[in-house]
Amino acid sequence: VINESQKQQLESASYSSRYALGLFYEAGTWIDVPWAAQYITDNPCIRFISIDNKKRNIESPEIGPSVVVHTTVAFGSEHLDSDPAEVQQLILSHLERIVPSLPKPASVKCQKWRYSQVTKAVPNCLGQMILHTQPLLICGGDGFTHSNFDGCIDSAMSLAEAVKSHL
Repeated sequence: VINESQKQQLESASYSSRYALGLFYEAGTWIDVPWAAQYITDNPCIRFISIDNKKRNIESPEIGPSVVVHTTVAFGSEHLDSDPAEVQQLILSHLERIVPSLPKPASVKCQKWRYSQVTKAVPNCLGQMILHTQPLLICGGDGFTHSNFDGCIDSAMSLAEAVKSHL
């Protein structure tokens, strides 16, 4: 469906890798921290922590809280092919030093993002790429702009314009 030039353009995009860790608690568990989310700048493993229900303002006595942890790009790259159980333990040990008051979770989920955030977007594409015109096949996303909400919006607007011009 795609030509060699398109294939090369798509393959030239690059992405950072990282891990996310979810800690899930029983209903009624109290997480005693004065913040809903925290950006960590001085840890080699952890970059971001959020008490997800607090951050989303949906605290409820019927649903247990959850904590979401994102690692640094450097940690994600260094441990990209490591054993997930070992990576989970490393992240948990760093988390315990940052937030020692966290209770023991009911369950933990460690998720590897091999392709987390775009570090180099697809070149020469303003938010999207038309792969085929009959039928219309377009790809887009932050890989065609930059990794943040604005990049997603820019790509969505570009995709809408491309579809509109083919109607």
